[in-house]
Amino acid sequence: MALGWGAGLAVWSVDVRARLWRFEQAPDWSVLYAELPLALLGGTVAGLALWAVFARLRLRGSR
Repeated sequence: MALGWGAGLAVWSVDVRARLWRFEQAPDWSVLYAELPLALLGGTVAGLALWAVFARLRLRGSR
């Protein structure tokens, strides 16, 4: 799951400075309070799904 968090954080951090300063007047804080948690959640879900697939394959291989 830590690898999933790392992957989510890596995907989120691509071009974050340009997304944060989208507008000239003020920063766009939704990048931090909306996009970051969703990226971390998505990375966690992807990590858990990958783990479930590998666990399923390992069970089939042991039979």
